[in-house]
Formats: sequence, structure tokens, C-alpha cells
Amino acid sequence: MRRKSSRTPKPIPLTESAHQSPSGWAQALGYGGLIPFVSLAVAVWTLEPIDRARSLSALLAYGASILGFMGAVHWGLVMRDASGGRSTRSLVWGVTPALVAWIALLVDPVVGLWLVAAGLWSCFAVDRVTYPNFGVRGWLPMRLVLTVVASLCCAAGAVRLMQ
Repeated sequence: MRRKSSRTPKPIPLTESAHQSPSGWAQALGYGGLIPFVSLAVAVWTLEPIDRARSLSALLAYGASILGFMGAVHWGLVMRDASGGRSTRSLVWGVTPALVAWIALLVDPVVGLWLVAAGLWSCFAVDRVTYPNFGVRGWLPMRLVLTVVASLCCAAGAVRLMQ
């Protein structure tokens, strides 16, 4: 009979070369995550009022979910960073987008969509500074595209609702 090892796996250090750019799967999932943004923004502009309202609600909810996810990435980075030197700031920042997303779901939908769009840009601004420190600078070009498209879709939904 084989005995289970009681040793815990050693953490893999996150170096400048590790995960420098997103894998094919990460790119497919990242860009695929734009499908709900784009399709819901189009729906908000093209559907009848009853379906438009559902699409708008779905756009806000999806945007808020993604905003919360963007903060959670920082918790993952801290968990991988053996030095622990950047922990407190990254952990605090990591919960901020989720709190902003929650507020976005509680306020008027127009304000909520603008909050999500602004939150996505805030995340990107923080990531531009933080990612190089964690050795994942190569993810920034994809993050920029995702931020541009997702925030434009949220803005499009807000503008439609303001009409």
C-alpha cells in the first residue's frame, strides 16, 4: 500500500519569467469573458423595453462580478509571493473592487454602471503599478483590451438608460 505524503507542496516562486504573459487558455477565457459584456450592451440598445431592462440588470450584475474578480486577483498574487512584503496593501486593495461592485448593485443602475466602468479603470491603474512587482507585467496588454471593451459596454448601457 502506498502511503500518502504528509509533506505540503512547496510554493512555486513568482519570478519575472514565471507567467510573464497569459497562456492561450488565459487569453481565451479572458477574451471570452467579453462576450457577455458585448452581447448585453447590444441587447440594451436593440431590444424592447421589458427585455432591455433585464439585459441592463444582467450587464450591471456581470460587470460587478468581474470588478470583484479583479480585486481578488491581488489576493492570489499575495498568496504566491513568498516575501510577504507587499501583503497588507495588496490585500486591502483586493477587497476594494468587491465593495465598489456591491455599492454599484445598490444604487441607481445608471450610477451603478458608471461605477463599474470607473472601477474597472481603477483596477487597471493599480495593476499597471502592481503587476510588474509580482512579475506579471506581460498580462497588462490583455488587461488593457479587456478594460477598454468592458468599460465601454458598461458606459453604453448607462447612456442608453439615460435616454
